[in-house]
Amino acid sequence: MQLTGIHHLTAISAKPRENLAFYTGLLGMRLVKKTVNQDDVSAYHLFYADGKANPGTDLTFFDFPAAPERRGANSISRTGLRVAGEPSLGYWRDRLKQAGADTSDVLEVDGRLTLLFEDGEGQRLVLVDDGGEGTAAPWERSAVPAEHQIRGLGPIVLTVRDLAAIEQVLVGTMNMRRARDYAAHGAHVHVFAMGGGGPAAELHVIEDKDSPMARQGAGGVHHVAFRTPDEAQYHGWTQRLSELGIRHSGEIDRFYFRSLYFREPNGILFEIATDGPGFATDEPMASLGEKLALPPFLEPRRTEIEAGLKPIE
Repeated sequence: MQLTGIHHLTAISAKPRENLAFYTGLLGMRLVKKTVNQDDVSAYHLFYADGKANPGTDLTFFDFPAAPERRGANSISRTGLRVAGEPSLGYWRDRLKQAGADTSDVLEVDGRLTLLFEDGEGQRLVLVDDGGEGTAAPWERSAVPAEHQIRGLGPIVLTVRDLAAIEQVLVGTMNMRRARDYAAHGAHVHVFAMGGGGPAAELHVIEDKDSPMARQGAGGVHHVAFRTPDEAQYHGWTQRLSELGIRHSGEIDRFYFRSLYFREPNGILFEIATDGPGFATDEPMASLGEKLALPPFLEPRRTEIEAGLKPIE
């Protein structure tokens, strides 16, 4: 069994209105699903993706009124967003700086052009040139020209206290491979790849034994999810984790995909998620994200749920 890449990444925002403006307005991503956290329906769950809501392009946010994240070890410390080519990195450097975002210069890291930046809550992001490899699905209503739009997720950077422990899970349990190492921003980075590899299918892991433990909060990441293509392999992963004695959530139907959660030894939450059924299951593709969508098991509570949510548009 092989995971095929990053499925989605879920972060935390305490300012959903500003979050929506930043990711759809400034970054030009498409809001493909406006729904609620299925475990806490008082909170929005916002999904931003490409024009066709493809798996591997979803950057999602829980609307939690949390204190800001305390940065540190045992956390997902930066989220990669892929773009195509050096002209796109120049476009984004200028666009972000003009908007007042906290932005670096364009730098070559690990053989790829990159641009570090943060959103208004300190969410750490990096634009990575993926060379235009693979398909892209621009959103025709984006404020960003099609050739410069964000193409998807990855690589994802993790900072951990114990590299050996997470490597045992990534390689021994999840069938990733140790691809290479590189140095960047004063850190030694270890790259683990899955599937066909490339920036859409990599974890970049930094060992940091000295920093304090991170405390999750606004501007931080909640979990990262990995792609499995079908139900058969999804069930296979459940069986594999059970056979290896790894505690997990059991199979959970999120309606838009199936989920399986567990923590690696440093405590970072991982999810394995199916590519389908997808976000057009309950809404037309042309109008994704325009209304509050609820999975069938929450639909009977729509009046109650809507009354507990604040408008964000």
